Amino acid sequence: MKQTLNDIKSSLMTGVSWMLPFVVAGGILVALGFLFGGINIEEAVEPYGTFISSIYWIGQNAFSLMIPVLGAYIAYSIADKPALASGMVGGLLADEMDAGFLGALIAGIIAGFFVRELKKIPVPGSMRSVLSTLIIPIISVVGIGLLMVYIIGQPVMAITSGMISWLNSMSSANAVILGIITGCMYAFDLGGPFNKASYAFALAASAGGNWEPMAAAALACMTPPLGIGIAMLVQKHRFTKEERASIPGLITGGIAQITEFAIPFAVENPIRVIPALMAGSSVASVLAYVTGLTMHAPHGGIFVILLYNKPLLMILYLLIGSCVTALCFLLLRKDPEELEEN
Repeated sequence: MKQTLNDIKSSLMTGVSWMLPFVVAGGILVALGFLFGGINIEEAVEPYGTFISSIYWIGQNAFSLMIPVLGAYIAYSIADKPALASGMVGGLLADEMDAGFLGALIAGIIAGFFVRELKKIPVPGSMRSVLSTLIIPIISVVGIGLLMVYIIGQPVMAITSGMISWLNSMSSANAVILGIITGCMYAFDLGGPFNKASYAFALAASAGGNWEPMAAAALACMTPPLGIGIAMLVQKHRFTKEERASIPGLITGGIAQITEFAIPFAVENPIRVIPALMAGSSVASVLAYVTGLTMHAPHGGIFVILLYNKPLLMILYLLIGSCVTALCFLLLRKDPEELEEN
Protein backbone atom coordinates (compact mmCIF):
# COMPACT_ATOMS: atom_id res chain seq x y z
CA MET A 1 0.00 0.00 0.00
CA LYS A 2 2.80 2.39 0.94
CA GLN A 3 4.54 1.66 -2.37
CA THR A 4 1.28 2.43 -4.23
CA LEU A 5 0.94 5.77 -2.45
CA ASN A 6 4.56 6.59 -3.24
CA ASP A 7 3.94 5.73 -6.89
CA ILE A 8 0.93 8.07 -6.95
CA LYS A 9 2.92 10.91 -5.32
CA SER A 10 5.74 10.45 -7.79
CA SER A 11 3.31 10.38 -10.72
CA LEU A 12 1.72 13.67 -9.63
CA MET A 13 5.14 15.34 -9.59
CA THR A 14 5.88 13.98 -13.06
CA GLY A 15 2.51 15.17 -14.38
CA VAL A 16 3.07 18.65 -12.97
CA SER A 17 6.55 18.99 -14.43
CA TRP A 18 5.29 18.11 -17.92
CA MET A 19 2.18 20.32 -17.80
CA LEU A 20 3.98 23.40 -16.46
CA PRO A 21 5.45 24.60 -19.82
CA PHE A 22 1.96 24.53 -21.34
CA VAL A 23 0.54 26.53 -18.43
CA VAL A 24 3.26 29.18 -18.59
CA ALA A 25 3.44 29.59 -22.38
CA GLY A 26 -0.31 29.40 -22.95
CA GLY A 27 -1.22 31.62 -20.02
CA ILE A 28 1.21 34.40 -20.87
CA LEU A 29 0.20 34.44 -24.55
CA VAL A 30 -3.49 34.61 -23.59
CA ALA A 31 -2.72 37.46 -21.20
CA LEU A 32 -0.88 39.33 -23.97
CA GLY A 33 -3.89 38.79 -26.21
CA PHE A 34 -6.18 40.36 -23.61
CA LEU A 35 -3.72 43.19 -22.96
CA PHE A 36 -3.24 44.30 -26.58
CA GLY A 37 -6.43 42.98 -28.16
CA GLY A 38 -8.98 43.81 -25.46
CA ILE A 39 -11.12 41.55 -23.30
CA ASN A 40 -13.55 40.88 -26.18
CA ILE A 41 -10.84 39.69 -28.56
CA GLU A 42 -12.59 36.36 -29.10
CA GLU A 43 -15.77 38.00 -30.38
CA ALA A 44 -14.33 41.19 -31.85
CA VAL A 45 -11.63 39.67 -34.08
CA GLU A 46 -11.79 36.63 -36.36
CA PRO A 47 -9.50 33.87 -35.02
CA TYR A 48 -5.98 34.44 -36.42
CA GLY A 49 -7.32 37.52 -38.25
CA THR A 50 -4.65 39.79 -36.75
CA PHE A 51 -1.20 39.30 -35.25
CA ILE A 52 -2.54 39.80 -31.72
CA SER A 53 -5.45 37.45 -32.41
CA SER A 54 -2.96 34.82 -33.57
CA ILE A 55 -0.94 35.25 -30.38
CA TYR A 56 -4.12 34.87 -28.34
CA TRP A 57 -5.31 31.69 -30.11
CA ILE A 58 -1.85 30.11 -30.09
CA GLY A 59 -1.92 30.67 -26.34
CA GLN A 60 -5.39 29.19 -26.03
CA ASN A 61 -4.31 26.09 -27.96
CA ALA A 62 -1.23 25.67 -25.78
CA PHE A 63 -3.43 26.13 -22.72
CA SER A 64 -5.94 23.52 -23.93
CA LEU A 65 -3.19 20.86 -23.92
CA MET A 66 -2.49 21.40 -20.22
CA ILE A 67 -5.10 18.98 -18.82
CA PRO A 68 -4.53 16.15 -21.36
CA VAL A 69 -0.75 16.38 -20.78
CA LEU A 70 -1.32 16.14 -17.03
CA GLY A 71 -3.33 12.92 -17.43
CA ALA A 72 -0.83 11.51 -19.93
CA TYR A 73 2.28 11.93 -17.83
CA ILE A 74 0.69 10.81 -14.58
CA ALA A 75 -0.13 7.54 -16.37
CA TYR A 76 3.33 7.46 -18.00
CA SER A 77 5.01 7.76 -14.63
CA ILE A 78 3.12 4.73 -13.31
CA ALA A 79 3.29 2.35 -16.28
CA ASP A 80 5.73 3.87 -18.79
CA LYS A 81 5.10 4.50 -22.51
CA PRO A 82 2.20 2.03 -23.04
CA ALA A 83 0.07 4.15 -20.65
CA LEU A 84 0.69 7.47 -22.42
CA ALA A 85 -2.24 7.23 -24.86
CA SER A 86 -4.88 6.19 -22.35
CA GLY A 87 -3.74 8.84 -19.86
CA MET A 88 -3.90 11.58 -22.48
CA VAL A 89 -7.30 10.46 -23.77
CA GLY A 90 -8.59 10.35 -20.19
CA GLY A 91 -7.29 13.87 -19.57
CA LEU A 92 -8.80 15.15 -22.81
CA LEU A 93 -12.20 13.70 -21.94
CA ALA A 94 -11.97 15.13 -18.43
CA ASP A 95 -11.38 18.57 -19.96
CA GLU A 96 -14.24 18.20 -22.43
CA MET A 97 -16.62 17.12 -19.66
CA ASP A 98 -15.62 20.01 -17.41
CA ALA A 99 -14.14 17.60 -14.87
CA GLY A 100 -11.04 19.82 -14.77
CA PHE A 101 -7.63 18.89 -13.42
CA LEU A 102 -9.11 16.66 -10.72
CA GLY A 103 -10.80 14.58 -13.41
CA ALA A 104 -7.54 14.35 -15.36
CA LEU A 105 -5.66 13.42 -12.21
CA ILE A 106 -8.08 10.55 -11.51
CA ALA A 107 -8.02 9.44 -15.15
CA GLY A 108 -4.22 9.45 -15.24
CA ILE A 109 -3.89 7.39 -12.05
CA ILE A 110 -6.50 4.83 -13.16
CA ALA A 111 -4.96 4.59 -16.63
CA GLY A 112 -1.51 4.06 -15.15
CA PHE A 113 -2.48 1.23 -12.84
CA PHE A 114 -4.77 -0.32 -15.47
CA VAL A 115 -1.92 -0.48 -17.96
CA ARG A 116 0.46 -1.76 -15.30
CA GLU A 117 -1.86 -4.74 -14.82
CA LEU A 118 -2.27 -5.25 -18.58
CA LYS A 119 1.50 -5.48 -18.94
CA LYS A 120 1.41 -8.59 -16.73
CA ILE A 121 -0.63 -10.57 -19.28
CA PRO A 122 1.42 -13.67 -20.11
CA VAL A 123 2.27 -13.81 -23.82
CA PRO A 124 5.00 -15.61 -25.81
CA GLY A 125 8.24 -13.70 -26.17
CA SER A 126 7.63 -13.01 -29.86
CA MET A 127 4.36 -11.25 -28.94
CA ARG A 128 5.76 -8.87 -26.30
CA SER A 129 6.23 -5.98 -28.72
CA VAL A 130 2.70 -6.44 -30.08
CA LEU A 131 1.34 -6.38 -26.55
CA SER A 132 2.87 -2.99 -25.69
CA THR A 133 2.42 -1.25 -29.06
CA LEU A 134 -0.97 -2.58 -30.17
CA ILE A 135 -2.99 -4.56 -27.65
CA ILE A 136 -2.43 -2.47 -24.51
CA PRO A 137 -3.03 0.95 -26.16
CA ILE A 138 -6.29 -0.21 -27.75
CA ILE A 139 -7.67 -1.92 -24.64
CA SER A 140 -6.58 0.84 -22.26
CA VAL A 141 -7.85 3.73 -24.41
CA VAL A 142 -11.24 2.07 -24.83
CA GLY A 143 -11.41 1.20 -21.15
CA ILE A 144 -10.49 4.66 -19.85
CA GLY A 145 -12.63 6.35 -22.50
CA LEU A 146 -15.75 4.40 -21.52
CA LEU A 147 -14.98 4.96 -17.84
CA MET A 148 -14.77 8.72 -18.37
CA VAL A 149 -17.92 8.90 -20.49
CA TYR A 150 -20.24 6.66 -18.47
CA ILE A 151 -18.86 6.57 -14.92
CA ILE A 152 -17.27 10.00 -14.42
CA GLY A 153 -18.53 12.29 -17.20
CA GLN A 154 -22.30 12.00 -16.76
CA PRO A 155 -22.27 12.36 -12.94
CA VAL A 156 -19.98 15.40 -13.27
CA MET A 157 -22.38 17.07 -15.70
CA ALA A 158 -25.33 16.28 -13.41
CA ILE A 159 -23.48 17.72 -10.40
CA THR A 160 -22.59 20.90 -12.33
CA SER A 161 -26.20 21.40 -13.42
CA GLY A 162 -27.44 20.82 -9.88
CA MET A 163 -24.96 23.29 -8.38
CA ILE A 164 -25.95 26.01 -10.87
CA SER A 165 -29.61 25.61 -9.88
CA TRP A 166 -28.68 25.64 -6.21
CA LEU A 167 -26.61 28.81 -6.52
CA ASN A 168 -29.37 30.55 -8.47
CA SER A 169 -31.78 29.71 -5.65
CA MET A 170 -29.35 31.33 -3.18
CA SER A 171 -28.98 34.61 -5.07
CA SER A 172 -30.83 36.48 -2.33
CA ALA A 173 -28.99 34.79 0.53
CA ASN A 174 -26.71 36.51 3.03
CA ALA A 175 -23.77 38.17 1.23
CA VAL A 176 -21.18 36.63 3.55
CA ILE A 177 -22.52 33.10 3.07
CA LEU A 178 -22.78 33.57 -0.69
CA GLY A 179 -19.23 34.95 -0.82
CA ILE A 180 -17.79 32.06 1.16
CA ILE A 181 -19.58 29.40 -0.90
CA THR A 182 -18.79 30.83 -4.33
CA GLY A 183 -15.23 31.80 -3.35
CA CYS A 184 -14.51 28.25 -2.17
CA MET A 185 -16.06 26.80 -5.32
CA TYR A 186 -13.84 28.89 -7.60
CA ALA A 187 -10.66 27.72 -5.88
CA PHE A 188 -11.65 24.12 -5.14
CA ASP A 189 -11.08 22.65 -8.59
CA LEU A 190 -9.65 25.61 -10.57
CA GLY A 191 -11.67 25.16 -13.74
CA GLY A 192 -13.55 21.98 -12.84
CA PRO A 193 -17.29 21.51 -12.27
CA PHE A 194 -17.44 23.58 -9.05
CA ASN A 195 -15.58 26.47 -10.66
CA LYS A 196 -17.71 26.28 -13.80
CA ALA A 197 -20.99 26.18 -11.84
CA SER A 198 -20.03 29.22 -9.80
CA TYR A 199 -19.03 31.16 -12.92
CA ALA A 200 -22.27 30.17 -14.67
CA PHE A 201 -24.12 31.64 -11.67
CA ALA A 202 -22.18 34.91 -12.08
CA LEU A 203 -22.96 35.02 -15.81
CA ALA A 204 -26.65 34.44 -15.17
CA ALA A 205 -26.71 37.19 -12.55
CA SER A 206 -24.95 39.66 -14.87
CA ALA A 207 -27.47 38.89 -17.63
CA GLY A 208 -30.11 40.06 -15.16
CA GLY A 209 -28.21 43.28 -14.39
CA ASN A 210 -26.53 42.15 -11.15
CA TRP A 211 -22.75 42.49 -11.61
CA GLU A 212 -21.73 41.83 -7.99
CA PRO A 213 -21.18 38.05 -8.51
CA MET A 214 -18.93 38.83 -11.49
CA ALA A 215 -16.68 41.09 -9.40
CA ALA A 216 -16.49 38.43 -6.70
CA ALA A 217 -15.71 35.82 -9.36
CA ALA A 218 -12.84 37.85 -10.78
CA LEU A 219 -11.20 38.36 -7.39
CA ALA A 220 -11.70 34.73 -6.37
CA CYS A 221 -9.99 33.57 -9.58
CA MET A 222 -7.09 36.02 -9.31
CA THR A 223 -6.02 35.31 -5.73
CA PRO A 224 -4.85 31.65 -6.12
CA PRO A 225 -1.91 32.23 -8.50
CA LEU A 226 -1.12 35.67 -7.10
CA GLY A 227 -1.13 34.33 -3.54
CA ILE A 228 1.27 31.51 -4.39
CA GLY A 229 3.53 33.98 -6.18
CA ILE A 230 3.56 36.27 -3.13
CA ALA A 231 4.37 33.31 -0.86
CA MET A 232 7.40 32.48 -3.01
CA LEU A 233 8.62 36.07 -3.01
CA VAL A 234 8.31 36.29 0.79
CA GLN A 235 10.03 32.97 1.61
CA LYS A 236 12.13 32.00 -1.40
CA HIS A 237 14.26 29.57 0.60
CA ARG A 238 11.29 27.23 1.06
CA PHE A 239 10.93 26.58 -2.68
CA THR A 240 13.07 24.81 -5.23
CA LYS A 241 14.79 26.61 -8.07
CA GLU A 242 12.31 25.06 -10.54
CA GLU A 243 9.37 26.27 -8.44
CA ARG A 244 10.76 29.80 -8.18
CA ALA A 245 11.06 29.94 -11.97
CA SER A 246 7.26 29.99 -12.09
CA ILE A 247 6.96 33.27 -10.12
CA PRO A 248 6.62 35.52 -13.24
CA GLY A 249 3.93 33.21 -14.61
CA LEU A 250 2.05 33.17 -11.31
CA ILE A 251 2.09 36.98 -11.04
CA THR A 252 0.98 37.27 -14.67
CA GLY A 253 -1.75 34.68 -14.11
CA GLY A 254 -2.96 36.55 -11.05
CA ILE A 255 -3.30 39.96 -12.65
CA ALA A 256 -4.73 38.45 -15.88
CA GLN A 257 -7.33 36.33 -14.02
CA ILE A 258 -5.90 33.04 -15.24
CA THR A 259 -6.49 30.74 -12.28
CA GLU A 260 -4.94 27.73 -14.00
CA PHE A 261 -1.43 28.91 -13.09
CA ALA A 262 -2.14 27.54 -9.61
CA ILE A 263 -3.03 24.05 -10.86
CA PRO A 264 0.51 22.57 -10.82
CA PHE A 265 0.81 23.36 -7.11
CA ALA A 266 -2.68 22.02 -6.38
CA VAL A 267 -1.88 18.79 -8.22
CA GLU A 268 1.40 18.40 -6.34
CA ASN A 269 -0.31 18.33 -2.95
CA PRO A 270 -4.09 18.90 -3.23
CA ILE A 271 -4.94 18.20 0.42
CA ARG A 272 -2.65 20.95 1.69
CA VAL A 273 -2.76 23.48 -1.16
CA ILE A 274 -6.43 23.62 -2.15
CA PRO A 275 -7.66 24.73 1.33
CA ALA A 276 -5.16 27.62 1.21
CA LEU A 277 -6.47 28.69 -2.18
CA MET A 278 -10.07 28.43 -0.99
CA ALA A 279 -9.34 30.61 2.06
CA GLY A 280 -7.97 33.53 0.03
CA SER A 281 -10.64 33.29 -2.66
CA SER A 282 -13.49 33.20 -0.16
CA VAL A 283 -12.13 36.22 1.77
CA ALA A 284 -11.83 38.29 -1.42
CA SER A 285 -15.27 37.16 -2.57
CA VAL A 286 -16.93 38.03 0.74
CA LEU A 287 -15.35 41.50 0.75
CA ALA A 288 -16.67 42.09 -2.78
CA TYR A 289 -20.20 41.05 -1.86
CA VAL A 290 -20.54 42.94 1.43
CA THR A 291 -19.34 46.24 -0.08
CA GLY A 292 -21.33 45.99 -3.32
CA LEU A 293 -18.32 45.80 -5.64
CA THR A 294 -19.35 45.36 -9.28
CA MET A 295 -17.50 44.67 -12.53
CA HIS A 296 -19.19 45.17 -15.91
CA ALA A 297 -17.15 42.62 -17.90
CA PRO A 298 -17.11 38.80 -18.01
CA HIS A 299 -13.31 38.54 -17.70
CA GLY A 300 -10.12 40.58 -17.93
CA GLY A 301 -8.38 40.73 -14.57
CA ILE A 302 -6.53 43.93 -13.79
CA PHE A 303 -6.81 45.05 -17.42
CA VAL A 304 -10.46 45.99 -16.91
CA ILE A 305 -10.00 47.78 -13.61
CA LEU A 306 -11.84 50.85 -14.91
CA LEU A 307 -14.96 48.72 -15.33
CA TYR A 308 -15.18 48.23 -11.56
CA ASN A 309 -17.44 50.66 -9.68
CA LYS A 310 -14.76 50.98 -6.95
CA PRO A 311 -11.32 50.35 -8.54
CA LEU A 312 -9.26 51.12 -5.43
CA LEU A 313 -11.30 48.70 -3.34
CA MET A 314 -10.76 46.07 -6.03
CA ILE A 315 -6.99 46.45 -5.65
CA LEU A 316 -7.26 46.35 -1.87
CA TYR A 317 -9.43 43.20 -1.84
CA LEU A 318 -7.14 41.50 -4.34
CA LEU A 319 -4.14 42.14 -2.11
CA ILE A 320 -5.97 41.02 1.04
CA GLY A 321 -7.24 37.82 -0.56
CA SER A 322 -3.85 37.04 -2.09
CA CYS A 323 -2.05 37.62 1.22
CA VAL A 324 -4.51 35.28 2.98
CA THR A 325 -3.75 32.66 0.31
CA ALA A 326 0.00 33.22 0.71
CA LEU A 327 -0.15 32.93 4.51
CA CYS A 328 -2.25 29.75 4.46
CA PHE A 329 -0.10 28.29 1.68
CA LEU A 330 3.08 28.81 3.69
CA LEU A 331 1.49 27.41 6.86
CA LEU A 332 0.04 24.29 5.24
CA ARG A 333 2.60 23.41 2.60
CA LYS A 334 5.49 21.08 3.37
CA ASP A 335 9.00 22.10 2.38
CA PRO A 336 10.75 20.07 -0.38
CA GLU A 337 13.00 18.40 2.21
CA GLU A 338 9.98 17.18 4.19
CA LEU A 339 8.35 15.82 1.03
CA GLU A 340 11.48 13.86 0.18
CA GLU A 341 11.65 12.40 3.68
CA ASN A 342 8.03 11.18 3.39
